[in-house]
Amino acid sequence: MKKLIILIAAAGLIGSQALATPPYKPAKSKSSAKIKTWTSLFDGKSLKGWHSFNKKGEVKNWTIVDGSLVCLGAAQGDTGGDIVTDKQYANFELSWDWKIDKGSNSGVIYHVVEDPKYHATYETGPEYQLIDDLGWPDKLEDWQKTGCDYAMHLPNSQKKVMPVGEWNTSKIIFKNGHVEHWLNGKKILSFQAWDADWTKKKAEGKWKDYPDYGMAKTGFIALQDHGHKAYFKNIFIKEL
Repeated sequence: MKKLIILIAAAGLIGSQALATPPYKPAKSKSSAKIKTWTSLFDGKSLKGWHSFNKKGEVKNWTIVDGSLVCLGAAQGDTGGDIVTDKQYANFELSWDWKIDKGSNSGVIYHVVEDPKYHATYETGPEYQLIDDLGWPDKLEDWQKTGCDYAMHLPNSQKKVMPVGEWNTSKIIFKNGHVEHWLNGKKILSFQAWDADWTKKKAEGKWKDYPDYGMAKTGFIALQDHGHKAYFKNIFIKEL
């Protein structure tokens, strides 16, 4: 009887260890294809890897506070204060945490082209809009609200924004023209860049007088200074 109890106990121990082990181990690939990995774009303590759009020298309107990259809102209007990555990206998945103050406005812009003829990042790059939907002092159109592909595509009913002052997590996926915006774990919009619908929206909307808007297939990633405070952290990118 004693031996039977010991055998049962041993079997139970083996079973519990089996449950704690992953059900399978990924097979080792012999392919030489590059493994896609996440890269941090912000080290939590400096502006390394970033510079002012179309400018050289020290960045004065962004700072680091408690491990967050903070826009001081020093720009006049929506030009002059954006920062961009030192590296350019084509197909990617970009994830970041963000929050804003009451009445603030910012955004994340991609495929940005640097050239003296451009005065703002949004002249070339599509924008994931970040704004205080409820506390903005003027009436906002739907295409101006948080999560939009600014002035082009609207979020769906899955959009849920945390109250002002609390952190949100957003994501942009861009792969060969297929674009997705995510917010707090939910996909809130998707579209195909450069198709007939996209071309029609551009031709009839805000960007009709910006011929180079959205046309680049690679470019810098920008954080916008729209003259308001905004906070960013945990900024990661994976090239696709």
